[in-house]
Amino acid sequence: MEYEERYRQIESPKYGCLLFDLDDTLYPLSSGIAAECRRNIGDYLVEKLGIEESRVSDLCNLLYKNYGTTMAGLRAIGYSFDYDDYHRFVHGRLPYENLKSDPVLRPLLLSLPLRKVVFTNADKAHAAKVLQKMGLEDCFEGIICFETLNPPTSSRGTETSGEVFDIVDHFAGADAGGVALPRTPVLCKPSPDAMERALSIANIDPHTTVFFDDSVRNIQAGKRVGLHTVLVGTRHRVEGADHALESIHNMREALPELWEEAEKSDGIRYSGKVAMETSVTA
Repeated sequence: MEYEERYRQIESPKYGCLLFDLDDTLYPLSSGIAAECRRNIGDYLVEKLGIEESRVSDLCNLLYKNYGTTMAGLRAIGYSFDYDDYHRFVHGRLPYENLKSDPVLRPLLLSLPLRKVVFTNADKAHAAKVLQKMGLEDCFEGIICFETLNPPTSSRGTETSGEVFDIVDHFAGADAGGVALPRTPVLCKPSPDAMERALSIANIDPHTTVFFDDSVRNIQAGKRVGLHTVLVGTRHRVEGADHALESIHNMREALPELWEEAEKSDGIRYSGKVAMETSVTA
């Protein structure tokens, strides 16, 4: 009995799931989507929240650095707005025509009989649009997105009541390190709570999961919760990254063990169902 248990442990597959970030991971930064997204965020701050244009760059940088996303930071410092309105404004005008079907990535993904899940801070409409434009909508079991981790807002406008915490002035001051930053109600990468919640919702074992992301912070957060990590977009491996790929297309060359493991596995093969129909989004 003891021998059989030991044998089962030895034979257990090392990998059971692949967890992918979406933007600038499944497609390259050179698509221009990220630059347009930043521009749209800046326009939202000016047009919808009434923030002075001269303050937008510093504000966005600080919010992103300290909260993971500009949206999470805006909510932390006191701005109130409708999440759906924000996403429609920021993503609704993106040049999705820059994204094309990927004849290299699609067969790579489909050749692996492992669970494959997208984990993005973006909203579900954006995620669906990106996957559709790339011809990858049937390559994933599901999508963990903004709506998965965050309840809808009750506010329907962009009126902000109460005092807004001036984070730019805070970091410009001499006592910046002595005052705690306000917490955000938004769950998103690289927050440990967001990482653990996402894994729980999708029933993912981090110890048998490979996590692909272009963000160093997200990769390091993934490593802290036990994921095998792959930094995408560079050849240079950083602390917290088990591997570094210049392109997601290099998966097989950098991680041949995924395919070796798949060939040895006698488990259930990937079903090929459409991702949106079997989505784990809330």
